[in-house]
Amino acid sequence: MNDTIHLNANTEFETKLIQERFNVNVAFYIHLKQFELHTRKELKEKIEEVFFFSKSIEWKFDSFGIEKQGSREKDIIAYFIFRTCNIKKLQKLFKQEFNSYDNAIKITCSVAKYEKIEESFFELEV
Repeated sequence: MNDTIHLNANTEFETKLIQERFNVNVAFYIHLKQFELHTRKELKEKIEEVFFFSKSIEWKFDSFGIEKQGSREKDIIAYFIFRTCNIKKLQKLFKQEFNSYDNAIKITCSVAKYEKIEESFFELEV
């Protein structure tokens, strides 16, 4: 066990853990007209379509959820958060898949870019 913190990857496994120097999170917020029992299922089906067509885009799915009215003003918002480096292709897919979704009022998006400042490694015995 090596419970001391070190700044460089010392083992082959630690080398595999090294994170990218830059990370881009893209959050899509779908403003909904209404929320009913089938809404969550519909949204999951729509996002599965985005996944199906996104094979040429390097991305990682981060999270999905639905916020009730009042959390952010008056809209009900479904959100999908991805980590990606190809924002334009992901935008195009979302527009294509959600353009025909009758329950959507609009889609807003935020892009957050992070730069790794420091990375260190340690191991815990459990």
